[in-house]
Amino acid sequence: MNRKKIVFTALGILFSPLFVFAQLKSYGGSNVDLPGIVHGAEKAMGAVFGGFAVVMFIVAGIMFLTAQGDSSKLATARASLIWGVAGVVVGLVAFSIIQLVSNLIGG
Repeated sequence: MNRKKIVFTALGILFSPLFVFAQLKSYGGSNVDLPGIVHGAEKAMGAVFGGFAVVMFIVAGIMFLTAQGDSSKLATARASLIWGVAGVVVGLVAFSIIQLVSNLIGG
């Protein structure tokens, strides 16, 4: 059951640009173009990513504070912090790849 949720969520995220492109219109005499949409999506995902990273580090900090010396709770808090850092690194690499591809194609 849990695997189905993950698959459907991933497919929904994957196909969400189709729904965005279906609603393209020209507003105020300016045309909506693909680089503008990609840049807008990149900014929105950056905000979501940044918010998620802050929440992840706050949760890890609270886990450290409430561990009270219990080694299993400290291990869980440490793992949460490490995975938070790994997520930030992956996110930065993803945004760097987007910028690299944009520079290579002249966008």
